[in-house]
Amino acid sequence: MERNEMRKRIVGLVAIGAVAALALTGCGGGGEEEGAPESGIDFSAEPTGTLNAWGFENADDVGQSRLDYAAEQLSDVDIELDATAFDVQKLTTRIASGDVPDVVQMDRRYVAQYASQGLIEPLDSCFEAQGVDPSEQWYQSVVDDVTLDGSVWAVPQFYQPPAILVNMTVLDEAGLTPEDIDTSDPDRLIAAVEKMYQESGGVPTRLGFDPVSTGQAELWVLGQGGQLADENGAPTLDDPSNVAGLELLKRINDAQGGFAKVKSLTDSFDTFGENNQFVANQVGAQVNAQWYPNVLSPYVDKIDIQAVPFKDADGQPFSVASGTSFVVPVGAKNPAAACAWMINLTSQDAWLAAGDARGETRAADGGINTGLFTGSPAADEAIRDQWVKPSGNDNFDQVISTYYDVVGYGLTFGASPAGQTIQTELNNAVGAALLGEKSIEDALADAQTAAMRAYESATAE
Repeated sequence: MERNEMRKRIVGLVAIGAVAALALTGCGGGGEEEGAPESGIDFSAEPTGTLNAWGFENADDVGQSRLDYAAEQLSDVDIELDATAFDVQKLTTRIASGDVPDVVQMDRRYVAQYASQGLIEPLDSCFEAQGVDPSEQWYQSVVDDVTLDGSVWAVPQFYQPPAILVNMTVLDEAGLTPEDIDTSDPDRLIAAVEKMYQESGGVPTRLGFDPVSTGQAELWVLGQGGQLADENGAPTLDDPSNVAGLELLKRINDAQGGFAKVKSLTDSFDTFGENNQFVANQVGAQVNAQWYPNVLSPYVDKIDIQAVPFKDADGQPFSVASGTSFVVPVGAKNPAAACAWMINLTSQDAWLAAGDARGETRAADGGINTGLFTGSPAADEAIRDQWVKPSGNDNFDQVISTYYDVVGYGLTFGASPAGQTIQTELNNAVGAALLGEKSIEDALADAQTAAMRAYESATAE
């Protein structure tokens, strides 16, 4: 489909306010194609002129330092930044009107969807022009997140691996050790959960383990040997291998009063405050991404925490990739500058500048430097070597070290043209199954039907 034809199609969708229909009426390559079509863009052209970029909402010290670095490298480019949150309707409206940004920052789960619909450009020639090998620059799981039909469609950034934070105060009280929080040994895990769990009048007051059932559903399904999509990106939510993860989630929740009661307590947590669930001893253990220890670091004198890896069914450390990325929409007016800007933002030197900025911030506020998890192994290690030093709290240092240990074990969620729908429908299935509204098998079957509908529409010619 030609770009002007695509634009006309989107105009019709936007005119009736059918944002959801975009996911169901896309045009582009299906999973059987061997490679993406050549874009015809000369990404190797000298970067000049005006670059319209959309991203970096509420940029912190890490974001601003990278923006400054990229701007210094592209002195002949006037960078105009729309620093607002990504919005599907806003993007389709801008494409339909011809007001196409040159770069858009979005969650990596969106990338395959827009690639399959022909709304973004493949970036293989961009990487070639900039001398970047994605498989060397980033963790392979991160690259896999944005790979479809043999092409890489986005420049990735960040990878926040999950692990399990354990509250040593609660574990010690129950006579447990961190080794008892073992997701590869369900019976041992449930026994530990029951020892730590407390309730009053049938209402939970302390969870032995918060598995973050809907926020980390993919982790549990994949970790127990499941599969969310096949090699072509087609949804596989009804695969029998997905049942084990939901069964374990249900056992964990049922051991603590049931999903509804567990969620009621977790919704009340002061997650970002001074009376958070670890200070208040409301959890014995909880799945958390790498950024959360930064939230807890100001309260290090009030808590005693360690971390253990999330383990797969075979007892091996397990992690899944997640993060954001930059894409070039079809119709971008300055793709060469876009390419150069994206690569500079995610270069080793940009991340080192970010590490310096975070180091200065921590020196000023007295906080603990937990490092940066950039999506690039070389940058991660360089920042760790320079800035992550003993904090004086051995257990908190062990937490930081654990996240560095698990980052290399990451797997992709699976790039799919129905990626966002798969995520949504899986969470719907988890909620229905844990609440007892449907059997696990029926909940997954219903989720598969909805996800496959989105996939088939997104990949239709």
